[in-house]
Formats: sequence, structure tokens, C-alpha cells
Amino acid sequence: MTAGSEAVQDLLPLVFAAPNEALTKAESVLRHRPEPLHASVAHQVIGIWQRDFGDMRLALRHLRRARDWAARAGSADREADVLATLGVALVHSGRTRQGLDALGRGVRRGTGHTRARVLFRRAYSWWVLGHHREALEDVRRAVPVLRQAGDVIWTARALTLRATVHLALGAVERAEADFASAEDLWAVTDQEHDKADAVESRGLAAFRSGDVPAALRLLDEAEERYAKLGTPTFMLSIRRCEVLMAAGLAAEALAEADTAVAELDSIGGQSTRKAELLLAAARAARQADDPATATARAGLAVRLFAGQRRAWWEAHARLVLIGARHAAGKRSGRLVRDAAAVAERLVELGAPAAPEAFLLAGRIALDLGRTADAERHLAVAARSRRNGPPLARMTGWAAQALRARAAGSTRGVLEACRRGLDVLDDHRMTLGASELRARATAQGAELAALAQQAALRSGGARRLLVWSERWRATALSAPPTRPPADPELLSHMTAYREIAARAEEARMEGRPVPALEREQRRLERAIRSRTLHMRGEARGDDTRFDVGRLLERLGDGVRLVELAVVDGRVQVLLCGQSRVRRFEAGLLAAAETEAEHVQAGLRRLAHPGAQARLPVVEAAGRRLEELLLGPAAAHLGDGPVVIVPPGRLHRVPWALLPSLRERVVSVSPSASSWLRARETRPPRGGRQVLVRGPGLATGGAEVTRLADRYSGATVLEHGDATVPRVLTELDGAGLAHIAAHGTFRTDGPLFSALRMADGPLIVHDFERLDRSPYRIILSCCDTARFATVGADELLGLVTALLPLGTAGVVACSAPVNDAAVVPLMIALHEGLAKGLPLPEALRDARSAMPDDALHRATGWAFTAFGAA
Repeated sequence: MTAGSEAVQDLLPLVFAAPNEALTKAESVLRHRPEPLHASVAHQVIGIWQRDFGDMRLALRHLRRARDWAARAGSADREADVLATLGVALVHSGRTRQGLDALGRGVRRGTGHTRARVLFRRAYSWWVLGHHREALEDVRRAVPVLRQAGDVIWTARALTLRATVHLALGAVERAEADFASAEDLWAVTDQEHDKADAVESRGLAAFRSGDVPAALRLLDEAEERYAKLGTPTFMLSIRRCEVLMAAGLAAEALAEADTAVAELDSIGGQSTRKAELLLAAARAARQADDPATATARAGLAVRLFAGQRRAWWEAHARLVLIGARHAAGKRSGRLVRDAAAVAERLVELGAPAAPEAFLLAGRIALDLGRTADAERHLAVAARSRRNGPPLARMTGWAAQALRARAAGSTRGVLEACRRGLDVLDDHRMTLGASELRARATAQGAELAALAQQAALRSGGARRLLVWSERWRATALSAPPTRPPADPELLSHMTAYREIAARAEEARMEGRPVPALEREQRRLERAIRSRTLHMRGEARGDDTRFDVGRLLERLGDGVRLVELAVVDGRVQVLLCGQSRVRRFEAGLLAAAETEAEHVQAGLRRLAHPGAQARLPVVEAAGRRLEELLLGPAAAHLGDGPVVIVPPGRLHRVPWALLPSLRERVVSVSPSASSWLRARETRPPRGGRQVLVRGPGLATGGAEVTRLADRYSGATVLEHGDATVPRVLTELDGAGLAHIAAHGTFRTDGPLFSALRMADGPLIVHDFERLDRSPYRIILSCCDTARFATVGADELLGLVTALLPLGTAGVVACSAPVNDAAVVPLMIALHEGLAKGLPLPEALRDARSAMPDDALHRATGWAFTAFGAA
């Protein structure tokens, strides 16, 4: 590049409009022995590129050369500008004192418009260091000068920075106003990198105002913009980690932060960003119940922040470190003092996280029995319950609940927990995706546990039932938001089915599938991303759970058994005959272990020749009954039983338990869900739909026989059993029977699928139904498997159907023998033809099976859900 002075000067704005093009042109300038002024600009452009997107050592080398060439050129303003860029780079490399010295010299050397630009960059460095008051002061001095000079780009940058500082201090409305003003200015520029940064900042503002779906959407849009420029996105990763954690996706946040740290290390990038990423990883690990990882990441972050003289960040990292140590079981007076010191430091810094630190100090003090210290700290934390974003208010209500518990006030504990969970409910209903609603409940786990402990201590079985229901399966209280008008999402789902079908065909033919699997994963990410962007529209069930209404609907004949877990032990709440009784059973951990043994036994019994395993499985069923029902098993009466288990026991084959083996048994995620199912009316007309997917060992034999029984049924098989056609026919049907291969995805439960002729029918597809079938029978393996997420929520096929109008489901929780399934399903439909509800028809179908291990295990593996 040999153009004139003006063309070389244009490289500076180009570095944020088209970074890679600017780098190439700057390197070209240096190859032609430029004059000092031009050499200074070219080295500065390369230094900026390396500082923000590459190796910090190279950045500092080029920026020092740019400073030296500026001095030779005899331009004070040129030297001031380079000193500002160098100062920012030094700060990002962890050389805080040197960086601030360079910025100070730049302020003194510069005049007028140039000086204002230097002030902006010093303000940016103050923000990086966590000195927010100083940052606001420098921006206040810079903005009027930049505006007066008509410098649109730098004015927009200054407004964006000021908004970001306001966000750090919790002033969301001020931040939003500045972001809006900056966005208007960016619209008339070609600064694509800055525009992407503005979108990213708007995402952060949306998050701070409580709009998680909008935040995820904007951050994804920013990432797409950065990708077009070919630039790294370390700051974006830090911000997305924060949003992912608020959405209950802590494991994903940890993975993203660790990946970004590794990438940053590989290019020798900014040590300031590395420290912030380590802090994000520590927070995510703490939320994911991995205190060892949280301690390691937070400890390293503390050391880096201390070396960088970043007190704001160091205080936040220390808070996470203390919390991780507490979670690992450490208790000491020193830990209380450390938490209190961090809390006071956060107050001095004006950090919104101060209440969280006071809550931690109070919690540790309570563990040590230091009630006076605990009250002092918790009282400060409790002040945040009235104002601020939802999670901050929940921190305040948690502190208030702990204060009440320390004071011995059951009423106070329950009131604080109720108010805190109300805040969480309001927050959850802003989320459109069922996954986010379910995962977000984890934020209320402590409040729910405190309430259940208080209810148990008070001795009231009804009260414990109410609080068990208060946080159980709440994600099912309203259907997920459906985006039928989102053409991009529908396009992704169609492409996903095609790729998945091609991959399955290739596997069956023994051909390699890595490329297809990569494309499938890419489409899964795209589908999930679009789904998580949806904002909630439907309101939850506003009616509070009414024990009296439940008992009235149960009558004298039906018993509902809700299993609440308090302090690791199962509490059996037996409802029926106008009363609620409580019985104490075994430890949840022991029941989970036994349930896994049972599942392993059922898998073996699905194959002929495993008759010898039958007594072992039956013995495990007896042990499970002792652990889960305890003395309540003797009080179940003779009528139907509804089981409401905690999420972690969703794979228990309830029909295997001796006291339930000959009974009419159904399972429901909550008593409230059972009530909704009981009161759901079947659709007019009651259409029957029979679906047979490809590749079944029996060829879907029961479908052919059922087609003869239901003469007017819609039968979809062979090429007709495509996902669009199946969904059309299922919508609003009275009864649906689907015989198809089922797969459960532990890594992505909403991609669990039934195999159709054109590819997988996934949970996301079912969520697009206006009304799912009133009754649905899934005669394939693993359709009743779920992922346990959040506080006590389940994600899977069955739980996708229940909020959409399905009142009854029969599904399978284990691999089964396909041939043995056929007579079971025929017998089940015989019961339905007699007018029996699904649970009773399933009980009779089991009884009609041959009394051998294979058929008995097949019957135990199927469960009736709901109340139809």
C-alpha cells in the first residue's frame, strides 16, 4: 500500500470495520519504507489487531514501535494516540501500573479532540480494572468534546462504554438509554466490529433487565457478526456464560469458559480476559455442584486479578472461592470473616453482588452456631429482597428465610420462601422454552428445601404436601411457547431430520458418518438456539394447589402417594379418604441405587433365557418398596394408586413393587399435574391414529391387528409415516398408538426421538402441536425416560405431552423384548375397548400375559402416566 497520508490514516477506523483487511494493508505499508508518521500508524494498526485478536507480546512490540515512530514524526497528538493504545494493551497484559502511566502521559500530551479519545481509552481501562467511578468521570469529560467535533464513531464508543459501566453498577435504565443512543450513531457508520459489540452489549442489558431469551438471541446475533469478521469472541463468551448460568445451563457455561481459556492461551491473548474467563468458569462450576473445579478456577482468578491490581474483580473471585470452599464442607470462623470482608469490600466498590456475599457469611455463621453474627450479615443481605433483578431479590428472600429459621419462626420461614418462589415463578414465565423453565427452577432449590424442612418440623402432613407441590414439576404448569411462524427453525428441523436419516442409513450399511454427525450436531445447536430465544407468552397455572380439591377428586377409593425428600430421606404423603397422612421411609440415595439395579435386571430379562434373574429382580422390588413406601404400603387400601415420585426416581418400575403389582397404578410428575389430567376433557370425535415406524423387529405387528379393531382409524405406515404427516394427524386426536424405535438422549433430552420414515420425530416436534392426543400409547423402548434438571423437573417425551392436552400416556422406561410387547399392547387395547382408563387397562393387560420372566419383565417396564 503506497497511498497518501489520508489513506494510511484511514487504516485506524478500518481495523474495527474490517480487521483482517486493515492488518493486510498495514503490513503492506511497512514493506515500502514509509515515513515516520505512516510507520507509526501502520505499527499501531497491527498492534491493535494483535491486542484484540492475537498475541499480546506482538501487540506490545508493534505499539512500542508505533510510539517511537510517532516521537520521530514530531506529532504530539500522534504520540498521545499511540500511548493510549499502548496503555490499554499493557493493562490487558496485566501490567496495570505501566498501562495507567502510558494513558496518563497520553492525556497530558494530547489536545482537544485527540485528548478526548485518550480519555475514552483510559475510561475503558478503568472499567477493565473495575474502577467504575473513575471510568465514568473520564467518559463524562470525553463525550462533549467528541460530540462537538462530530466524531460519530468515538462518541458511539464512549456511550457504549458508559452504558456498560452503568450495567456493572446496576443502573440498568441509564445503560439502556446510552445503548439506544449509541445504536443510532452506529447505524450511520461502517464499523462492523463495533456494531457487533453494540449488539453484544444490548444482550448484556437485556439480561440485566431480566430478559434471558432476548439476551441469548442478541448474543447469538453478535457471534454471527463476529464470525463474518473472523475475529475471536472472548468477551462474548464471558457474557454468555453469565446468561447461561442464569438460565440454569451451568455445565454449558463451564464448557464454554474452559474452551475459551484454552483458545486464549494458544494465541498468547489478553491476561485480563483470561482472568475473567476463569472467574466465569469458577461460577459455573460452583453452580454445577463441582466445588473442586470451582475452587481451582477461582483461586487462579484471584491470583491473576491481584497481580493485575483489579480490586473489583478480585473481590468477586474471592466470593466464589469462599462459596466453593463452603460447598466442599469447610466451616470456620475465618471463613465467616473472609466472607464478611469480601461483602464489605463489594459495598465499597458499589457492586450489586454484595448481598450474595452477606448471605454467604450469614449461612456459614449459622452452620457454626454463631447466631448473632449470622443475624447481622443476613439482615444486610435481606435488604435486597425488595428491589433489583429476580435473582438478587431471591437472594434477599433466602436471607430472610434463614433469619426466620434462626429465630424459630416457622411462619416467617414459609412466608419468605413463598415470596422468593413467587419471584422465581414470574421470572420463569418470561422464558418460552420448556428446557429453560425447567432448568431455572434450580435457582429456587434452597428456598423450597427450607420450606419443606420447616413444614416437616411443624408436623403438618398437609403443609408438607403443599410445599412439596410448590416446587414440583412447575415447568408443566403451562405449555411451552410455540413458534409456528419461525421459518428458520422449521427449515433447521427439516434439514435435521434429513441428515439424521442419512446418518442412520449409512450406519446400517457400515459406511463412515463423521461428516453427517458433525452436520447433525450443528443443526441441533441451531434448533436449540432458536428455541431458547423464545420469550414466554403463556401464563402458568395461577391457581394455588388446593389439598381439599385434591382429596375431593380422589374420593374414598383412590390413594395418591406423594414422595417428598427432606434432608435426604423419603417422606411418604398418603392422600385419600379426606385426609393426608405422613410416613417416613428410607434414604433417597439408597433407593436410587436399588432402582438402577432393577433397571439392569429388566434389561437382562428382555432377552430369552434369563429366567434365573427373575428372583433377583423381584427381591430388588421388595427392597425398593421398603425404601420408598415404608410403613405406608400397609395403608394403601384396595383401590387405584397414583404415585408422585421425585424426579430422581423417575425410572422406578412401580408395578414391580409387591404392594402395587396387582393394582391399578399410575404415575404423575405432581399432584397438580394429576388434577389437570383428571379434569381434561377428551376432544370431540375421538379420532384414533395408529403409527408404525420403520425397522421394527416385529414389523410393528400390533398396528396391523389394531387397524382391524379400530375400523375408522388413520393408519400411517411405510412412506406415509413421515414426521409432518404424523404431527398433523396426532394434533387433537383422541387416541394415538405409536410403534416406532425410540431413543433417549441424555446429552440433549429434547432431541430424544421416535424413528419415522423420513427421520426422527423429536420432542421439539411434539411441542409444536396445538393439542397433543388425549391418550397416547408409545410401545417402544425408553419412551418413559427423562432427564432430571432444575430443582425437581423432568425433560423428556412424556413431560412434553402433558402440558399440551394429553391426559394419559403409556410408555416404557427400559429396553423390552419387541415380540413380548405385541400381546401386551393388544391386551391393553382390549381393556380400552371396554371403557377402562389406561392405568386399569394396563394392569389387566399385565395379568393376561404368560407367567414367564420375559413377559412379566415386559409388563413391569411399561407405566401409565396421568389420569385418563
